[in-house]
Amino acid sequence: MRKMLAVSVIFLILTAFGCSKGTKEIKIGGIFPMTGGSATFGKSSKEGMQIAVDEFNAKGGIAIDGKKLLIKPIYDDTAGQPEQAANVARKQIDQNRIVAIVGEVVSKNSLAMAPICQSKGIVMISPASTNPEVTQKGDYIFRVCFLDSFQGVVGARYAYNDLKVKKAAILYDNANDYNKGLAKFFSEEFKRLGGQIVASEAFTDEEKTVDFKAQLTKIKAAEPEFLYLPNYYGASALIMKQAKEIGLNVPAGGGDGWDSPDLVAIGGKSVEGGVFSNHFFKDDPRPEVQSFVKKYKELYSKEPDALASLAYDAAFVLMSAIEKAGSLKGANIRDVLKSIQINGVTGNITFDKDRNPVKSAVILQIKDGKQQYLTTVNP
Repeated sequence: MRKMLAVSVIFLILTAFGCSKGTKEIKIGGIFPMTGGSATFGKSSKEGMQIAVDEFNAKGGIAIDGKKLLIKPIYDDTAGQPEQAANVARKQIDQNRIVAIVGEVVSKNSLAMAPICQSKGIVMISPASTNPEVTQKGDYIFRVCFLDSFQGVVGARYAYNDLKVKKAAILYDNANDYNKGLAKFFSEEFKRLGGQIVASEAFTDEEKTVDFKAQLTKIKAAEPEFLYLPNYYGASALIMKQAKEIGLNVPAGGGDGWDSPDLVAIGGKSVEGGVFSNHFFKDDPRPEVQSFVKKYKELYSKEPDALASLAYDAAFVLMSAIEKAGSLKGANIRDVLKSIQINGVTGNITFDKDRNPVKSAVILQIKDGKQQYLTTVNP
């Protein structure tokens, strides 16, 4: 009898300890493409998010019901695939019991995750998915980046007004929501300004396509003055390289999908002079930017890209909302986010009625193998 009583007491103590231990942390998901064709985006995002987590934990975590709880990030890799993004989102919600998610980066993956988070009442903040449809999936879905409907217009206006080109061609992946959306918005604005889209060519699956010369040959015959490439860095670099090989020597531009050191690593001198819209520039003198750049360089021995800064802002905004709500309930976190105001690394962050931020874009140029600031475009 005493033995049974002793075992029962030990069981109760261990059970209580386990419950207590479980309440000492707040689990937040970080879902990014850390392998595959967008791997540099995912790795940067994870690094940026981790800095924000470390900052909150350094001050003791977040107070919930009078107790300070530390943040525990749960990271998962989507490999850049929508099916895997959906699977890891379900796993994090149902098994890991996360309270909110930072992710995804790629728009097609965010579109796969968003309905799941919405149905479960879990807040999801995308750092960098710019396709307008992402936040239309429900009122638990937010983002800290500007939309393609803005950066497509920015690209068109820069090409038409600043570069003074009147004839443009577009080459894009028609199986990717990000690429298709950016191509659409650039084309509409360029034509509205008075320009002409002389060629619009497509391919499927930029992570696997390596030969673009058939499309480029058609584009060259149309005699464009500008080549718009609303693709990610890998495909864009190869396209610019192959364009030069067939004698298509016109200026090229794109969107934030160009923001990777691999753009230059793959394209070499072929990407020189290319311009692209982006969320962030590391040499911005604002204290928020320089403080983040300093921490990032100390930790990772390299300079941050826009993906790192956006993931930092997304995580910081999310944890600030949890702190202000004093609650781990999705509805409470969501309601605080709707009215939150944060002066972030990528600019002032406050959400409109559709849970999108209203932010400026910068235009950067590749010069001598490095990114150089050209101008800022306000919404």
